[in-house]
Amino acid sequence: MKYTPRIAIWLSCLAAPGLAATYTQTDSHQGEGFLESFTHQAIADPTNGRVNYVDQATALAQNLTYYSGDHFVIRADDTTVLSASGPGRNSVRLQSNKQYTTHVSVWSIRHMPQGCATWPAVWEVGADWPNEGEIDVVEGVNDQTPNQSTLHTSDGCTMPASRTQTGTSTLNDCSTADTNNAGCGVLAPSANSYGPPFNSAGGGWYAMERTTSFIKVWFWSRGDGSVPSDVANGATTIDTDNWGTPYAYFPSQSCDFSSHFGEHNIIINLTLCGDWAGAVFNADGCPGDCVTYVNNNPSSFTNAYFDIQWLKIYG
Repeated sequence: MKYTPRIAIWLSCLAAPGLAATYTQTDSHQGEGFLESFTHQAIADPTNGRVNYVDQATALAQNLTYYSGDHFVIRADDTTVLSASGPGRNSVRLQSNKQYTTHVSVWSIRHMPQGCATWPAVWEVGADWPNEGEIDVVEGVNDQTPNQSTLHTSDGCTMPASRTQTGTSTLNDCSTADTNNAGCGVLAPSANSYGPPFNSAGGGWYAMERTTSFIKVWFWSRGDGSVPSDVANGATTIDTDNWGTPYAYFPSQSCDFSSHFGEHNIIINLTLCGDWAGAVFNADGCPGDCVTYVNNNPSSFTNAYFDIQWLKIYG
């Protein structure tokens, strides 16, 4: 989840997509199951956010992580005024215990963190960053729609300017060195794919398919009549051939996936300010200084939470 500014919009046209496949469910995470399948990472924020990532015991004790039935919630503290010289606002960063290579992940998310200073993300990353690559499925800052999905890699990975997707490409060079960590991103075509419009619609489904020849990302809003039944129901078998054109399509034709993407952990996190949200805080219409805003306005983070219904993994 590196700095991915929305820059230089380039049009996406047509190119031959890779072939999809039928997949069988290998993992299903819901409610309390997330506590068994993911680890709370109490680490310094690598994106320099004004957050203090806490361990599981602290998160549960402070109600920053909780579950009820099919609701799994992670959120930032919304009660504490922070000392300017002290640590950042308590928040949560989860990492999957399992690692994945080629697979499909489908997320049913009811609510994502919103508000000035927020930088939520759902993503996958290898241990040796950026050499083993990163795939951002859900990411944005300061309530600026739409959602952006991005690849971050080592040198030598680019995307064609024209390819079959409904979203709009930002950069086509995925190298973190070449792009100041921006990578190659694609903006979703609908505003309700991120932030307050996403939440107002009751959330939706994100899906990511990673193969040896392409990576695709789809989004369907909660009331979207075109959502495939296997996606909406979290079916045990899925067929990505029936999902239509993805909004983000990353083919391997100018990027050797075998050398740029390794085993990935899945990450769910909420940071505040930092390298992206802090850098564009005022440009996005947020008041004053980002760090001061986070320190002094705990009630502004009442809606800074994920509510995840489930995550299904297919292989």
